[in-house]
Amino acid sequence: MKIAVLIKQVPDTTDVKIDPKTNTLIRDGVESIINPFDMYAIEEALRLRERFGEGEVTAVSMGPPQAEAALREAVSMGCDSAVLLSDRKFAGSDTWATSYTLAQAISKLGDCKIVLCGKQASDGDTAQVGPGVSMHLNIPQVTYVKKIEKIDASSATVERMTEEGYDIVETPLPALFTVVKEINEPRLPSLKGKMKAKKAEIPVWGAADISCDECMIGLDGSPTRVVKIFTPPPREGGRVLEGEPSDAAKELASLLKDVIIG
Repeated sequence: MKIAVLIKQVPDTTDVKIDPKTNTLIRDGVESIINPFDMYAIEEALRLRERFGEGEVTAVSMGPPQAEAALREAVSMGCDSAVLLSDRKFAGSDTWATSYTLAQAISKLGDCKIVLCGKQASDGDTAQVGPGVSMHLNIPQVTYVKKIEKIDASSATVERMTEEGYDIVETPLPALFTVVKEINEPRLPSLKGKMKAKKAEIPVWGAADISCDECMIGLDGSPTRVVKIFTPPPREGGRVLEGEPSDAAKELASLLKDVIIG
């Protein structure tokens, strides 16, 4: 079984800084890592390969040349191969254009029965790219997967996490799954894996290599634009209502009334 796992390289920090001129993340001096949720997707892909006793797991990432480091880490964990999508024409892609580009790459890989990715990226938090890829590929999707119960060459039954518990979902294959951290515990790279990753040849595919429609990629293919990004100002100190609870409640109600009604 052929499995594609989509990963993204993200800054290893919660203190994200924005360039006010370009409205993009400042990555200089900030260490990059594989998006944490994608680590669970890699692990699940490897477990599925072990479950079937055969198969091929290919890690795919779209990003600048330095994203190759993330792909080598995926190979060190056990992925059979990796592909980097990198082209200046991809610059400025929003989630729509990104999902189209990734879908084109998966189509080029050919005959992928399963596409796995983390439920969202830690730097964007949109959770849109996975579902977007499934739409462009015209295959079913199941999001927030916490367990793959049954799977064979033609179908899968999974547990999908919800706020109230979980749903049992059966879907035909090929299909795309976005996974949550409850699904497994990612393994550490082995020494053999690290040696393999160091020697691995990672092809770089541009827009022409995956037959992209240039109207669908980069800024031209992005229906959304980042107009402005800023850090919200710190909250000012609140007001403490003192006195008897009944008096404080009346005062609070009066204050809220003034805010709501004006």
